[in-house]
Amino acid sequence: MATTYLSVVHLATAGLNGPLLGSDEEEIVLICLVVVNIQTNQVVTVQDYWVKPRSADINENVLSEQAREEMGLSEELIRTKGNSLEQVLSQVDSFLQKVSTEVDQKPASQAANVVIVTDGQLPLRQCLLPETCSKGIADPPAIFGHFYDLRKEFRKAFPNAPEINSIQDMINYLNLEPEETAGVVQQNATRREAQDMGRILQRLVKEGHKFDNPETIHLRLEPGICSKDEEVDSNTVVRARGLPWQSSDQDIARFFRGLNVARGGVALCLSAQGRRNGEALVRFVSSEHRDMALKRHKHHIGPRYIEVYKATGDDFIDVAGGSNNEAQNFLSRSGQVIVRMRGLPYDCTAKQVVEFFESGGEDVGSTVLDGDAGVLFVKKHDGRATGDAFVMFATEEEGSKALAKHRDIIGSRYIELFRSTTAEVQQVLNRSMDPRTYETQAPLIPQLPQMPLLPQQMITSGTRKDCIRLRGLPYEAQVEHILEFLGEHAKSIVYQGVHMVYNAQGQPSGEAFIQMDSEQSSFQAAHQRHHRYMVFGKKQRYIEVFQCSGEDMHVVLTGGLALPSTPATPKALLSPGGTLLPHQSYGTYPFGQPPQIIPAVSPLTPRPQPFGFPPIFYWPYPSPPVSPTNYYGTANGSAATVAAAAAMSAAAGGVNNGTGLPAGTLVIMRGLPFTASCSDILQFFSGFSELTPDCIQIQRNNDGRPSGEAVVNFPNRAEAERAIAEKNRQNIGTRYIELFMT
Repeated sequence: MATTYLSVVHLATAGLNGPLLGSDEEEIVLICLVVVNIQTNQVVTVQDYWVKPRSADINENVLSEQAREEMGLSEELIRTKGNSLEQVLSQVDSFLQKVSTEVDQKPASQAANVVIVTDGQLPLRQCLLPETCSKGIADPPAIFGHFYDLRKEFRKAFPNAPEINSIQDMINYLNLEPEETAGVVQQNATRREAQDMGRILQRLVKEGHKFDNPETIHLRLEPGICSKDEEVDSNTVVRARGLPWQSSDQDIARFFRGLNVARGGVALCLSAQGRRNGEALVRFVSSEHRDMALKRHKHHIGPRYIEVYKATGDDFIDVAGGSNNEAQNFLSRSGQVIVRMRGLPYDCTAKQVVEFFESGGEDVGSTVLDGDAGVLFVKKHDGRATGDAFVMFATEEEGSKALAKHRDIIGSRYIELFRSTTAEVQQVLNRSMDPRTYETQAPLIPQLPQMPLLPQQMITSGTRKDCIRLRGLPYEAQVEHILEFLGEHAKSIVYQGVHMVYNAQGQPSGEAFIQMDSEQSSFQAAHQRHHRYMVFGKKQRYIEVFQCSGEDMHVVLTGGLALPSTPATPKALLSPGGTLLPHQSYGTYPFGQPPQIIPAVSPLTPRPQPFGFPPIFYWPYPSPPVSPTNYYGTANGSAATVAAAAAMSAAAGGVNNGTGLPAGTLVIMRGLPFTASCSDILQFFSGFSELTPDCIQIQRNNDGRPSGEAVVNFPNRAEAERAIAEKNRQNIGTRYIELFMT
């Protein structure tokens, strides 16, 4: 159908407009239409549609200073005449359909074709369509799926014109006289520019310019297969980071709504454990769309901001490219939904998978596309099963019913189900067929620098409460920051008395133990500095300070095991000349002399221990300042003990981190009610749906009673960090829970 009408769509937001339109995610407040009949070259109508943003019910001032002063927009009109964006889009669609029939007095079956015209790419691609996505408008009217870019059409009509960057540039080039506005009171800039666009269209029609081949906007991601041999232009690829781990390829495509993603152009990145890590590579149809995608850096999916960076074609091929014939045959089927199954019995057959999804009758059962041929098992390079499979379904409806069987049973095993993508199928198959995937990974700890080892006797003991424990330190905090935080109390620290607690990877745990010269000194420090703030750069963290004894300190640092016999009083820890250290520059204060050390050994090498004592790893001051924290513990020890044991076991190649938990990133929960159960912890971490009861280990004391701590295994570090960011110091019942990463 030939285009009969061109409808200018020009809009304004409550925030930035012009070349920055859409960059601040502010809501649309005005849409102006100017309809031009190409056959008569006449303006048919000019319409204004005011949009009431959601923030209008919360904020007294909706508009930014620029929108009020430069654009001439009115708060009063927005509040009195404005409707929701969904209502306005429906009104615009109905109006344009009515124009195409009523103006020419034709029946609806013979309605003329109306195509939208915008000033550049931003109004639809970067502003209107992304906002429909953020507001949950699933299907914008079809009329917004095609449009003409006035700047591109102007370039076609006048190829010798200078660079065009605005409507005013086009007006100046055409020498159009200012429109007569006598009698028009306080016309806003958006309406004025829309009318100017109408005049430019009339001039283009008069010059004989033909409007054909409008641009198309893809509102859904189309499936596609990428080969390892395919060449991908690096100017069309971005990396998105910070995605919710449960995001599907369609969710990511919706984040980039308005931009045309290539077929099969979303590749979800997987961690070494085969789980999604919150990153994706996205391939667009052109560099123009890639450049617009980069402008969505730190735009939001729900409450999460998403980082968008440039990537290369090789990055995309590494993740999405495949050469496995079995995978290619599976993906070449015409299904719309791929479901990943995890936790299958190793002897499971395709017939059992098909029956699993068909069970429950027509209402809840779903049909696998092509039966047994629609099931692809993931196998190792030697043909052994991995417990994973991909299943193809023909329609969204069938896929939704299939996903509803999440955690249903095959045999004695519950099965996890996740919506998957073509790129994930390729990535998983590539990894599973690579023998290196199953090689024992080299431990992280040997990469740490060689450091000297202090004798275990340097750790204090005794029941005198002459120590303090600091908790909640920034991970970047060093000794000088602790001394500054303690202020005048730092003078009472004994020689070599600050112990920074590190985990098995050599990373700070956020805790420190400090030995003071007397019980009175430790009491005063704990009393006056508890819950005070430590300012570190732009961070401000409140620190917990507790008075404790040397025995308490030793129990925490060594998992509850006794020290070998040591002097009753730790006089060897005092600096020569008394307990008050001289005021010297950092590097010697409060550590007046270099520590007594034995010959340097690898931090991995446990020094000889008396029978029954665990190996202890101790990095002394002054280079770098760390403490004994890494040891082997039992499941009945503290959560820190179990976490340290987990890290040590993982470094040694253990498959379950030494805790009985599956491999992953461990988070310690502290402050649990003694009655807390696994169900309570799963409820606390609602929104982290990959967690199961198998991922949780509640810690108990030697007498079997709960210790108030638990270890939770997350699928990857990104999810563990998100859990800490979102849930730290949230409540279970009346108790707030502290979270620490191992």
